[in-house]
Amino acid sequence: MSPLMRLSAVTLDCADPLALAVFYQQATGLDLHPSSDGDFAGVVGADGLLIGCQRVDGHRAPEWPGQDVPQQLHLDFTVDDLDEAECRLVELGATRPQYQPNERWRVLVDPAGHPFCLTTAG
Repeated sequence: MSPLMRLSAVTLDCADPLALAVFYQQATGLDLHPSSDGDFAGVVGADGLLIGCQRVDGHRAPEWPGQDVPQQLHLDFTVDDLDEAECRLVELGATRPQYQPNERWRVLVDPAGHPFCLTTAG
């Protein structure tokens, strides 16, 4: 039986969609979506999967690990080397919160305040 649906996009609320899309473009090597503008921007992979960024007036960044403003959603990325990936992502504008869950996972926060996780394969 074929699947009923397939993931086509993950969309993140933010204050500056184009800046956030450029962060994910630089971090993943995906292409900036050609229709990216000030209200909606994104990056797209060869398979068509889109990481979208949409402007939300009054956006409040989620807090992690706190829940005053819940994270609601986060992305997981596989990397070859946690330390190297973290260093490069911080150069691109990510930050590293003090709390980290364990040695296998690295939590970073994108420039709009969304937590995302890094791990190595296996």
